[in-house]
Amino acid sequence: MKKLLHMVMALGLVVTTALTAEEEVEEIIVKGKVLYSDQVNALKTPVPILDVPQSLSIITDEDIRKQGFREIGDIVRYTPGVNTSQGEGHRDSVVFRGVRSTADFYQDGVRDDVQYYRSLYNVEQLEVLRGPNALLFGRGGTGGIINRVSKKGVVGETFGSLDIGVDTFGASDLALDYNTSTDNRAFRINIHSDQLENHRDFYDGDRTGFNPTLRVEMSDQTTLDLSYEYADHERFIDRGVPTQNGEPVEAFEKIVFGDENLNITTLEADIFRANISHEFSDTSKGNFSITSSEFEKMYQNLYASAYDGTLVTLDGYRDPTERDNLIISGNLVNEFQVGSTTHTMLIGAEIIDTENKNHRFDSYWSTKVLGGSGDDVETFAVSRPMNISVNSAGVPTSVDFSSYLKSSTESDIEVTSFYIQDQIDVSDRLKVMLGGRIDNFDITVDDVKGGTSQSRDDDEFSPRAGLIFKPQENVSLYMSYSESFLPRSGEQFKSLSASSAALDPDVFESTEYGVKWDINPDLSFTAAYFDSEQTRAAKDNVTGEDMEIRGLEVDGIEFELKGSVTEKLDLVLGYSNADGTTSSGGEPREIPDSTFTVWASYTASDNFGWALGVMKQGESNIKDNNPGLVLPDYTRVDFAAYYDVNENLTIQVNVENLTDELYFPHSHSTHQASVGEPRNARISLRRNF
Repeated sequence: MKKLLHMVMALGLVVTTALTAEEEVEEIIVKGKVLYSDQVNALKTPVPILDVPQSLSIITDEDIRKQGFREIGDIVRYTPGVNTSQGEGHRDSVVFRGVRSTADFYQDGVRDDVQYYRSLYNVEQLEVLRGPNALLFGRGGTGGIINRVSKKGVVGETFGSLDIGVDTFGASDLALDYNTSTDNRAFRINIHSDQLENHRDFYDGDRTGFNPTLRVEMSDQTTLDLSYEYADHERFIDRGVPTQNGEPVEAFEKIVFGDENLNITTLEADIFRANISHEFSDTSKGNFSITSSEFEKMYQNLYASAYDGTLVTLDGYRDPTERDNLIISGNLVNEFQVGSTTHTMLIGAEIIDTENKNHRFDSYWSTKVLGGSGDDVETFAVSRPMNISVNSAGVPTSVDFSSYLKSSTESDIEVTSFYIQDQIDVSDRLKVMLGGRIDNFDITVDDVKGGTSQSRDDDEFSPRAGLIFKPQENVSLYMSYSESFLPRSGEQFKSLSASSAALDPDVFESTEYGVKWDINPDLSFTAAYFDSEQTRAAKDNVTGEDMEIRGLEVDGIEFELKGSVTEKLDLVLGYSNADGTTSSGGEPREIPDSTFTVWASYTASDNFGWALGVMKQGESNIKDNNPGLVLPDYTRVDFAAYYDVNENLTIQVNVENLTDELYFPHSHSTHQASVGEPRNARISLRRNF
């Protein structure tokens, strides 16, 4: 730790050019417009969004509350350039410009790659960055990343809020946020408890979160933030319904192809975070952070792996994982003048030490012979509920998840990184961004079951370059190029075969051209064209369980309009259209023809407002190179209304899928298409104190 701190401090350039007072005020108070200059966030530098040569979307805590978002997937559906993936029913999974990821998630700029559903109760704002992001985040970030900015203590203020809600499915939620301050200290605590229900048989669950934070202003220049978060989640796993004749079987919309007692996932996590921020001068600032986390995660499930029009084949597995992370990072941001040019320099380093233990038990049916063909699957007649006590031949059977150990691995990962980025203001109209990152990625995977061990040590350089031209102060035209990589051990480090260990990491390249226009101080428009190429090891298309090498080229366009159109009307409008080609020349999976979303909020009076949302997702392939197997396009309409009873009490109603359309938002593989929720209304109360 001391070695890293000394190295980071030695790299600092203490300089004298100051930001104007106007810029400082704007960066702090304009939420969602300029990333906070006093927080560790995805971009790490206090650069206005207008001057960032990259597509990104900012969703604030107010947006989350007003639109009734409960999970990251809800936000993704209203964000251009990204779409949801099923995540096997137990984890956040996002498709960034055609690249499915379960690991490109961050909290306060620090990696958070364990597979689970992340709660939003302690989120100040959520940032969605598109395109490769290895310069700031290292491995992964291949199509984009999602960063959650945590709520922290606020010195000099005392405030609190209590949110409670219930919906027509029977789900309920409670969230408490309270901040108190004395002298130079602030203590803030966020607590939430959710009881989960939805439209599918057997579905239930609960999740709780507890996150106290302490902020200490050690001096006028130095701030210390300490945080502990505890998470305890349990929920039913639903892998969706089979397909037939190229589409999900609509007649099965109410059938769960799993078991009430066997399909379950649990998570218990302890996360400690410490960050110290020091202002060396008006133009030089340093951040140093330590994150230590322990995760225990288990998921166990049955799911449909085949369907012949009459009988369904069920497969399954049990997958417990333990992961311990220690992440130490530091960076310096300096603004200085060289001749007529102004430089915003970011220099940083990071050390990651991860230990991961994973077991995979395949399902074992008593009607099969261990080691024989198909011992992990069984065939049944379709019924509601599914009867798995008797197979399709009428023979009694049972299943367990302890007889057949498919794999057992222990992984040790050490990563050392150094990065530098310089945004150069050549003139008032021309800006250049240049940077690069060097990662040393050292992994050893012990195959406990097989009694073997494989290691790989990679040194990877990830460049980034951007050019910004501003024909006028409120318009920027940009182009950028970036690269990212992913080791052959995959996102979750669970395996490393001898053949994989002999291969170089996957490489992702992306070029982007775009325009950003601040139409007025409250309304902005962005548009981008991107072109990316990638070759990677990924899950197969049929079962979603085995690895295969897949090449992919994707290009497309994105638009986003966000802000206040009038004093009464706020609008968030997004559109994306992408085309892809696999290495064999076919069409890739999980890339909709197009997506269109709009959320319009209207303030009818001082204490009443309403909103209408529409999301339209085009047809998408379930498998690579198979245009005959698709998820149909769909349109979903959402509605919200709120009433301020007084300045401290608000009643809000959110209705999802107002028209009660049957739709299938995503599919993990051929016979696992998720069934979208029918009409659901949620009423909530917010009390400020």
